[in-house]
Amino acid sequence: QINYWAIFAIARDIVNQLPASKASTQILDKLRDTAQRINSGGAIFAHNLTGRTFHRLIADRKYLATFYTLPESAALLARLAVAKLNGVDWASADDIGKLRVGDFACGTGALLSAAYEQIANRHENAGGDPAALHSVMMAEALYGCDVVSSAIHITGSTLSGMQPNMPYENTQLYTLAFGRQRDGSVNIGSLELLKSSSGMALFNTNDPARRTGSRGEETAGQVIVDVPDDGFDLVIMNPPFTRATNHEGARRDVVNPAFAAFEASKADMDAMGKRMRDLGRASCYDGKAGIASAFVALADRKLKPGGVLAFVLPLSAASGTSWQKFRRMLAREYADLEVCSIAANRKDISFSFDTGMAECLVVARKRREDEESASVVKFISLTRRPDGFLQADMIAKSILNANDNVRRLEDGPYGGTPLNIGTEQVGELIGTSSERGDGWGAVRIKDYSLTQTAYALSQSQLRLPNRPEAVELKVAPLTSVGSRGLVDRLITGPPNPAPFTKRDYSPTATYLGLWKHSAKEETRMVCTPDLSLQINRGMEDKAASVWSIASRTHISRGFRFNTQPLSVAFTEQASLGGRAWPNAKFEDTRFDYAFTIWGNSTLGLLCYWWHSNRQQDGRGDITVSGMDNLPILDLRALTDAQLATAQEIFDEFRALELQPAYLADADANRALLDRRVVCDMLGFDDAVYEGVRMLAAKWCAEPSVHGGKRRPAGARLAV
Repeated sequence: QINYWAIFAIARDIVNQLPASKASTQILDKLRDTAQRINSGGAIFAHNLTGRTFHRLIADRKYLATFYTLPESAALLARLAVAKLNGVDWASADDIGKLRVGDFACGTGALLSAAYEQIANRHENAGGDPAALHSVMMAEALYGCDVVSSAIHITGSTLSGMQPNMPYENTQLYTLAFGRQRDGSVNIGSLELLKSSSGMALFNTNDPARRTGSRGEETAGQVIVDVPDDGFDLVIMNPPFTRATNHEGARRDVVNPAFAAFEASKADMDAMGKRMRDLGRASCYDGKAGIASAFVALADRKLKPGGVLAFVLPLSAASGTSWQKFRRMLAREYADLEVCSIAANRKDISFSFDTGMAECLVVARKRREDEESASVVKFISLTRRPDGFLQADMIAKSILNANDNVRRLEDGPYGGTPLNIGTEQVGELIGTSSERGDGWGAVRIKDYSLTQTAYALSQSQLRLPNRPEAVELKVAPLTSVGSRGLVDRLITGPPNPAPFTKRDYSPTATYLGLWKHSAKEETRMVCTPDLSLQINRGMEDKAASVWSIASRTHISRGFRFNTQPLSVAFTEQASLGGRAWPNAKFEDTRFDYAFTIWGNSTLGLLCYWWHSNRQQDGRGDITVSGMDNLPILDLRALTDAQLATAQEIFDEFRALELQPAYLADADANRALLDRRVVCDMLGFDDAVYEGVRMLAAKWCAEPSVHGGKRRPAGARLAV
């Protein structure tokens, strides 16, 4: 009658497996003592403890990529999402009972619990009794799916604990089949729901799939999981982040990390990958973006017009080319878009526990047929993640109270709209009219005036902090001015046959390559290739085609701002760019010199940073395909005299040392490079140069640039 089953069932099953021995007695004594210590601190009531422990113990965590959403983060996301549920009579239990809230990768239920709590709070504030909602919320309103049965069990326990004295008949919490099935087919868990409005839960690895209820688990061999298309008011998720590729370092031995859990064979992974591709067609899913993009596609399918999408996503969703279909879907089909990130470092860059990477919260409402496009997209950048429920609630309230009359990205460099809790500023908010979905550069930003300058620069306008009036400076995507190189796999493999094999560096080799980063060797703009390339037998024609993109200029692919000085490297001889240094090639060889000095000046660093994915501390990443749209100085607009000056500047700096980019403001040589580029090559006056140096100081103060690394003693602005 009090739902004790949801708390003790799995514990009982474990105890029943222990042998009758002294060792078992010692185990139980240890568990009892630990439980008593935890209970004395009051943590026994915290989902936080259960969630963190559970996610650490998942055997296949590196493949499932399941990360526990911190309760404070869940509360912030749920508050923002539930606020967008229009047309709900919060005083009416019947009206609320008709809501459908889903999490199709629910894990231990942190987000479902947070959404339930927000709904119950609104009902109570409207004069209702939250306890009266419990039965219908559990039995009909809340949908949770996962491929790990013990996670579903914890979700049931947590949701039951919202009103532990209130009974309910069943739940919509399901363990869905994942992997090779007894009949030889393969299933891919919740993502099977992409194919139809419902799916049958048949089998989960070793056990029949089950539906979690109030008094036990029901074998679901004949249970239909009814998850209707266009039927949900809110889908709230923190999905797995794994990608369906094997280009991830430690996972190179795994064919398809996204489907490698539960000891899947290569044939299983291949079949599951094919099924994912088949089900994900004509959606925003992209295998290079990862399984998270498939869950977004699933949410879009299940949401009704007017329904709310609320996700925790990797920060790469804001800028990665593989996430472009997702961003364009939101721009085309959703309104009231809010993107929240954290301008901090180390553990504070994420909304989940123990991810080690920056994340963002994305909340939007699906447009109704007769609804016009939203005029403003809001970006919120917090100084740190919420450190308590009260702070999360106050941050959400500050965001929700900000109307459309906020500072815009298109404004001058005046900064964003402050978000305050009392006298403390906890972040900034900025709006933009851009809905093209090409990229969300305004994420993880401490000072939004810097973003306004970077955006204006990408639009060929130089708007500096000390002189907000626009000055024309022609900037264009790299692909309009020149071309970029190839992904290193197409040059030397693996996995596909490639025309070249890497050999040790020889200065007399016919074919040279610049492959890896070396902070010690790359302190000057002129770098030496680090390997030779040998043509593979029978691949001569393909090698000639690939070699045609060799050049002297190279763009950093993974630029560590706090250890590396260069965003552009120059080699005396044409060479092929590898993993770290893809090529940039121009028809006019004079452009090589101008591009190199521009790319390593403050304005060039700013353009790189603005376009990059800042998911890791102190680092910006740009994929090779993403380099097509990298904003660079439009070298075609330079006169012959300016190009000659560019070569003079290059010759002057070719032997000069540059400090790591995060010290660009204090680096005397970088300051001199700025003066030569801004004043001597581009022809601007000292006031513009001074503004660029102020810009350098602002940029170096950004957490995504310094990554929490301490500045050397005495490092001050160099002019």
